[in-house]
Amino acid sequence: MIRLDRVSKRYPDGTGAVEDLSLDVAEGDLVTLVGPSGCGKTTTMKMVNRLIEPTSGRILINGEDITRRDPVKLRRGIGYVIQSGGLLPHRTVLDNTVTVPSLLRWDRRKAKARGRELLELVGLEPDTYADRYPHQLSGGQRQRVGVARALAADPPVLLMDEPFGAVDPVVRDRLQTEFLRLHAELKKTVLLVTHDIDEAVRMGDRMAVFAPGGRIEQYDTPLAVLGSPANDYVADFVGADRGLKRLAVTPITPDDLEQPPVVRLDDSLTHARETLRAADARWAVVLDAQGDLHGWIDDREPISGSGTVRDRARRMEAWVPADSSLKAAFGMMLQYDAGWIAVVDGGRFLGVLTPQRLHEALRRSVGAEEAGIPPEHVVLETIDSIID
Repeated sequence: MIRLDRVSKRYPDGTGAVEDLSLDVAEGDLVTLVGPSGCGKTTTMKMVNRLIEPTSGRILINGEDITRRDPVKLRRGIGYVIQSGGLLPHRTVLDNTVTVPSLLRWDRRKAKARGRELLELVGLEPDTYADRYPHQLSGGQRQRVGVARALAADPPVLLMDEPFGAVDPVVRDRLQTEFLRLHAELKKTVLLVTHDIDEAVRMGDRMAVFAPGGRIEQYDTPLAVLGSPANDYVADFVGADRGLKRLAVTPITPDDLEQPPVVRLDDSLTHARETLRAADARWAVVLDAQGDLHGWIDDREPISGSGTVRDRARRMEAWVPADSSLKAAFGMMLQYDAGWIAVVDGGRFLGVLTPQRLHEALRRSVGAEEAGIPPEHVVLETIDSIID
């Protein structure tokens, strides 16, 4: 989709911002460009829409050399998002959103309909926000409008320059989550510039780690970069805690889960007591008649009487969806000081994740990356295996 072929950018005073850089971005991929300030990542991104002209080399989009295109027309076909959205203060939210369709001379009714559709897509109710002005929005809302504006003409390529850097950490996390949802739905080809390694790891299908002088030291999946840094520079940049960072991009799998004893809401307390005794367990998961997670029951107080499990079941607070990362699961454990958390798929109970199983899952992920094999084929060394 996007190819940079030995691209360089040198300024008249001899300063080299980017040097002999080659990079291929597959259609539909979200690629993060990460590195310290002044390393050329923003310059690289701006050369893709010719806000900065390359000194040498070629940049191709869908096989076409963009240096041969009219730069204004080129930019109107590429979405562009910057910090704080870059909105025009004198125009309403809806008018900001349809900036590019207006420049392309879309029919006014069609443009407005597209703008309202996109505002809804990014989580801003059109009837509430369309007629507001940027100063009437929060930072996170302005950023959402910026994303909607970039998507208005349905461009195949989206460039994002520190798009979430101007908001607080809570809003930043929500915006990242929302954009990942949008990307999964729309499948745009995205270049996202950031100096935040955690953001690069979380957001990118692949990440390019830049070094000063505009060189790429490693270009690979976040798992590969964190698991096998190409050199000392990359290892230092991603940090000594790169194992913890892998939690954010390591999914929960069925093999990571334990299967505790299970009882149903309408089971008798006698049955619950016998279930715990048979499993030599102190607690059991409680499901409803459809197999959905309801809560849990334990024997901290003797289970006695003639009632049902419904009378003693506790509400389940510590749970995560099946498509969560190990980081989300770990965060939930810490939040509720839980020795285990439930994993559900649309409400249906799949199993529980314990701290030991979480650690094993992370070790399998690292071992699989190093050996080039599926995680389920990794044999973990344990104390028992050493003694045996």
